[in-house]
Amino acid sequence: MATPVLTGSLVRVPLGIWTDRFGGRIVMALLMATTVPAIWLMSYATAYWHFLTIGLFVGLAGGSFSVGTPYVARWFPKHRQGMAMGVYGAGNSGAAVNKFVAPVLLVAFGWTMVPQVYAAIMLGTVVLFWLFTYSNPDHLVPSNVSFLEQLKALKDPKVLKYCQYYSIVFGGYVALSLWMVQYYVGEFGLDIRVAALLAACFSLPGGVLRAVGGVMSDKFGAHKVTWWVLWVSWICLFLLSYPQTDFTIVTVNGPRTFHIGLNVYLFTGLMFILGIAWAFGKASVFKYISDDYPKNIGAISGIVGLAGGMGGFVLPILFGALMDITGIRSSAFMLMYGVVWVSLIWMYWTEVRQTEVMGANAKPFSLQN
Repeated sequence: MATPVLTGSLVRVPLGIWTDRFGGRIVMALLMATTVPAIWLMSYATAYWHFLTIGLFVGLAGGSFSVGTPYVARWFPKHRQGMAMGVYGAGNSGAAVNKFVAPVLLVAFGWTMVPQVYAAIMLGTVVLFWLFTYSNPDHLVPSNVSFLEQLKALKDPKVLKYCQYYSIVFGGYVALSLWMVQYYVGEFGLDIRVAALLAACFSLPGGVLRAVGGVMSDKFGAHKVTWWVLWVSWICLFLLSYPQTDFTIVTVNGPRTFHIGLNVYLFTGLMFILGIAWAFGKASVFKYISDDYPKNIGAISGIVGLAGGMGGFVLPILFGALMDITGIRSSAFMLMYGVVWVSLIWMYWTEVRQTEVMGANAKPFSLQN
């Protein structure tokens, strides 16, 4: 299940660098065209290794974020790049839409029809993209800049920090999207169809509202949006981490047993809020990139995207391992809570602490930015 995520993560860095060097139009068209045969062949897979191998090639599509974000951003002025990248990133909502479309096709025509329909859609997308998009030589990096020079960004502490942020808002989003259906079934005893519907309450806003996060990042700045995203995440994950608990206390009238735990309604509400927060966070992290590295968006977005994608690959494995070790399903949220703590501390020491809040150089408070 995670092999496509792995491939999509590993190819992000070279795809981002190639986008800077050759342009997003040609790289995106070739990338999408490469996935069409792999998607179609999935309908002929009959063995486990078939699915693993073909899934690796299907996962190449996951690298498209490192191509599309720098491609669309460079067509817009700096103060609107957050919105542009957010609208592009709203394509994440396809993961939620798929939860409704794929089952319908499966029931109506059989599972082999699902990859065939998706392959046809992808082929049509390639044709439309090539016909209605353009290239601008001014968007390319100078030809004398080498591949290794672009990779030097890996040594930049700010890039590593953005990788940490994105491993939460994107890696955590992907991981929990994969994890939520079985969590609902195991924790609350729901039917798998109801579980899939409730899981979409997290994954759907996590994709669609990324455009809103881009607009907010343009207006208030990447730092402010990311700071509040992390705090909202911290609160939600703290509440989600608490396991179902029964405890007994001795009262004057004898022992009394109490129960503490989230019911399915509160749990879904918190997941909905978390999905919205991470949608905003995915947009704000890329706003950081366009602000700090306007000439190198492709390479940096590839590196940051790699961190996010690897988070989406590694976290589900850790979720399963923690549940096996502890026997507590909410341990997945405990892990994410700890990761958010790391980001909050890192952000405080490198950004918030360096901001003067009192004195002659302090910026006046304003909700209008």
